[in-house]
Order: sequence, then C-alpha cells, then structure tokens
Amino acid sequence: MDEAAVSHMKQRSAEAWGLGDYARIADLIRPVSRALVDACAISAGQEVLDVAAGNGNLAVLAGEEGASVVASDFAPAQVELGRARTAAEGLDVEWVIADAEELPFEDGRFDCVASVFGAMFAPRPERVAKELFRVVKPGGTVGMANWGPYGSQGELFECMAKYGPQLPEGVPNPREWGIEEIVEERLGPYASSLQLDRVSTHWEFDSFEHAMQTFGSAGPSAAARAAMSDEQRQRLLAEASDLIQRHNKASGGRVVLEPEYLQVVARKRG
Repeated sequence: MDEAAVSHMKQRSAEAWGLGDYARIADLIRPVSRALVDACAISAGQEVLDVAAGNGNLAVLAGEEGASVVASDFAPAQVELGRARTAAEGLDVEWVIADAEELPFEDGRFDCVASVFGAMFAPRPERVAKELFRVVKPGGTVGMANWGPYGSQGELFECMAKYGPQLPEGVPNPREWGIEEIVEERLGPYASSLQLDRVSTHWEFDSFEHAMQTFGSAGPSAAARAAMSDEQRQRLLAEASDLIQRHNKASGGRVVLEPEYLQVVARKRG
C-alpha cells in the first residue's frame, strides 16, 4: 500500500467533507442512527463515542438518551458543524478531530463505540477494527451501519466511483464493510458475539432532480461532480436516472427508495 497516496487520499477526503450543505445528507440518514442507538441499547449513564460522526446524528440521539458522549471526525469542518449543532440543541457533547485509524483515547474507555456510514470509508479496515475495539470496555458494544455493494445506494456509489478519483492501490472498496463474511473476518477476532442484519431505510424525494441534488449536496460526491466535465456529468446523470428508476417504489415523477445497508452490533470479548 502506497502510504503517500493513502495520506493524500485522507487529506483530499477531509477537505471534501467541508464542501456543500452536509445537513441535507445528515437529515436523510438520521433514522439509521436512531436504529443503531436502539440496537446498541445506548442509555443514560453510558459513555459513548461516535466515530466519523459527521455533524453528529448519533451523538445527538445518544445525548438525548442521557449518555455522556464524545464525537470524533477527521474533517475539521464537520467537527465545527457538529459542535455548533450540539451546542444549539443544548447537549454537552465533546468534539474531537480524530482519524478512525488512530483514535486519541485510552484503552477500554467507552461503553459503546459506534459509527454510521463513517468508519467504513477509512482506507485500512484492519486498523479501524482494532481501534474501535481497543477504546471500548471489555463486554462493551461496537456498532456500525455500513453500505454494501447492493441495493440502490450501493449501486449508486459504484456508478459514481467511475467518475471520481480511483482508490490507491491496496485500499479495499469501502462497501466491503457491507458484506457479512468480510465483517465477520474483520471483527470476529475481537468479538464475543456479532449480530449482522441487512436492513433498509426509507427515503422520499419530489423528483429525480431532487434526489440527485440531495446525494450530491456535500462531501466527496460534491467534489467529484464539481470536477467533472459537462459530458461526464450528463453521462452520470443518465446512468443514475436508470438505476434509480429501477429501484423507485413511487410513480408520477416522485422517487421513493428503500436502500439496504448492514447493521453491525458486536460485543467485545471480556
């Protein structure tokens, strides 16, 4: 693995997550955080870490449950957004700029460590797995929500990947985190129990244009679309339109999608 290329990829990605209006994407995936908070049984009195937290969907929900929450993200712009959000909502959440592959926390600190569509994008999954379990207490919970190479969103990611920067050599496709057998390989050595469930969320849009504007409103998707030629952009939109219409559960111009993802709840060995 080319360390310089990986470092450049991380820097580019951290900068990209400062682009656009991330709150639109956060609103879309908030129910996934709700489901993971419930699946991990996050409750008052626990200390919880939200890894690659974005603007803090899971952190907010965990705080509302009465947990003591730390939220981390490697993108300074996301940390600023999250800190402003939790302050505005009256929640005492500690925000930290941190890489999911090198978490700046002591061993065994947290009752629950969770990540929603975040840690899965780090380039070295073996380091991510080790770090998530290192900072959770023995008997504590590690929760993840991960896109896979399936369903409407998985297919859309694969479609968009053709038009963006290629992954450095040796970096696996992040959507492998949505494949049960691979997650078992990565987390199994650290876990006394591992529950893996393919579940879906529910999205509604007024039109195809509304859907694509939302998907491309922030982060690497916004950066990739900004860097495309007009011809590339039109090709992407045509492919994405075909893909979304195949998965669309509505008619009359509206778009209703129910993208699948993998919900992971693991218990650390005691």
